[in-house]
Amino acid sequence: MCSSDHVHQWMLCPQCDLMTQLPEIASGSKASCPRCHTTLVTNWVEPKKRPTGYALAALFMLLLANLFPFVNMHVSGLSSEISLMRIPAVMVSENYSSLATLFLLFVQGVPAFCMIAILLLVNQVRLPSTLRRGIARVLFQLKSWGMAEIFLAGVLVSFVKLMAYGDIGIGSSFIPWCLFCVLQLLAFQCVDRRWLWQSVAPVPKLPHPPKAGISGLQQGLRSCRCCTAILPEDLLVCPRCGSRGHARRKHSLQWTLALLITSLFLYIPANIMPIMVTEVLGSKITSTIMAGVILLWSEGSFPVALVIFIASIMVPSLKMLAIGWLCWDAQGHGRRDSEKMHLIYEVVEFVGRWSMIDVFVIAVLSALVRMGRLMSIYPAVGALLFAMVVILTMFAAMAFDPRLTWDRVREKSLKEPSVDGK
Repeated sequence: MCSSDHVHQWMLCPQCDLMTQLPEIASGSKASCPRCHTTLVTNWVEPKKRPTGYALAALFMLLLANLFPFVNMHVSGLSSEISLMRIPAVMVSENYSSLATLFLLFVQGVPAFCMIAILLLVNQVRLPSTLRRGIARVLFQLKSWGMAEIFLAGVLVSFVKLMAYGDIGIGSSFIPWCLFCVLQLLAFQCVDRRWLWQSVAPVPKLPHPPKAGISGLQQGLRSCRCCTAILPEDLLVCPRCGSRGHARRKHSLQWTLALLITSLFLYIPANIMPIMVTEVLGSKITSTIMAGVILLWSEGSFPVALVIFIASIMVPSLKMLAIGWLCWDAQGHGRRDSEKMHLIYEVVEFVGRWSMIDVFVIAVLSALVRMGRLMSIYPAVGALLFAMVVILTMFAAMAFDPRLTWDRVREKSLKEPSVDGK
């Protein structure tokens, strides 16, 4: 084993597997990979106080947002008012418990858990070591599944849709919810994975002296995807965080393609079948995703129609094409432009969850528009199918190992990562 004196200076890039020797990072600066430009580590100013303050404030805003009315609507002398907790209740009453579960998990449960986890870990609250490591493992895995800000965008789209039918107003909890969305993003942004794990458990010693500018795979080393520890290639269980892993994700392309094909099979009926049923004066009108876009466009709501079209039609389609292209390239085909493929992967990872905006629009409309035979809106099976498409494509992007796109690149002598001030 190599001495642990300088173990903190070395890091394998999680995206391209390049071994880098970290320089001294000034407070408020970050170090990026010299090959794929992924941020490796960030030295935040006041790394404990800032996330603690943001997380506490976010939880307080979340509590306020659930205590008071959220939005209201007035149509022809009739009024309707909802709170955040009424939205899943309406879905359950319409036999769409699955959509209610997704709402509770992605919009409220996951963000709330992450804020509590940040408070416990950043402030080093005394917990059993197994529990502390388990919370740290789950924290960053759930980061992509928190969709509070996407739900807020869906609420704003719902406002534009409903303005043609009546007066829309915001309740006492709307502003706290907006603040919660901003604060929970800031809390996550101020927590560096590498710094957090250093406070959770010690870094294991290096198996042997590493060489900068060469991939870990060529040196018989691998990076723990959870805690960033550098481990021997054949060590399956990380001694630091307890997570299992390989030098490359096992059967990465097979899992990615299987999830991609499944999502494609669901995407076709999700666009054909109705996602929403509108009952006006006793007559029921079903609408698909594309029909909703056309209706908004015909009513002059061009920006909203464009947002729905991009998020619900263009993004899922392009994302599935992009994931297929990444798998094809990782198998050794194409021009082998690793930098371009890495950029595509980053875009796919970032935009994929925003396709849930249409599902949240339906959730808000179904809960708010409840005015008997005058006008009522209900979710339909297409909404559930579309939500499953979004979830499966997110899993497909997570199953893909981006390091596969860099394995064919000829190693260059890149000794130092770039350091940028924040």
